[in-house]
Amino acid sequence: MRRGGARRRFEALAREQAPVRAAALVWQSRVASMNELQAPSEPAPAVWTRIENLVRAEGEQQAMAAARTAPKKPQAGGWLRSLALWRGTTAAGALATVLAVVTAVGLRDNLGAQIGELQARLEATPAIEYVAVLNDDKASASMLVTFDPKSKKLTLQRVGGFQEASDKSLQLWALPPSGGPRSLGVLTQERLLQLAADQTDVREVPALAISLEPKGGVPSERGPTGPVLFKGALIQKML
Repeated sequence: MRRGGARRRFEALAREQAPVRAAALVWQSRVASMNELQAPSEPAPAVWTRIENLVRAEGEQQAMAAARTAPKKPQAGGWLRSLALWRGTTAAGALATVLAVVTAVGLRDNLGAQIGELQARLEATPAIEYVAVLNDDKASASMLVTFDPKSKKLTLQRVGGFQEASDKSLQLWALPPSGGPRSLGVLTQERLLQLAADQTDVREVPALAISLEPKGGVPSERGPTGPVLFKGALIQKML
């Protein structure tokens, strides 16, 4: 993440231009999903048992090799001390080698699983064609709206702290250049939800709005009956 002057310039640009805010929020939601990749798993107890056996066998082999190449009449105490030091050193080296191999294999297998999961997520990433950041009356971002023509879904993600009362509902409206507002659906209280929509519902619609309505919303032909809480431009992106 950039810091200092560059970050302040970007934040100022984002406050002034809705497309920049929209792009930042879209990529923030995409990158955040990488944090959900599985954490590395601990080796099974049997792995440590095999490591211990390998280390013991390696130490014995090194000791036998040292005995064959050692002088015929060494001082007993010095030879034993040297052998103990040699065995301890070789055992430690063997353990480090085995641990490195096991760790590398474990990381490789885990990384392969993570890459596979990430590829699956990227393939499932929606082809966003339209995006809107709906702001409140203080110009604070409150709702991110995207449209995926492949799945024919509008995805709405709450990015502000507003929560309607239990006897009220938020309702999404398209604001066409001519004619009255057209309802695109009633929101649940979930922070992330989807509404079915067709490309004709958003094509050539310059803006979206969200109003506070009685529980369950109101018929589209009536238009918003409650206050309009959030609104913003609907921007068509390049696929």
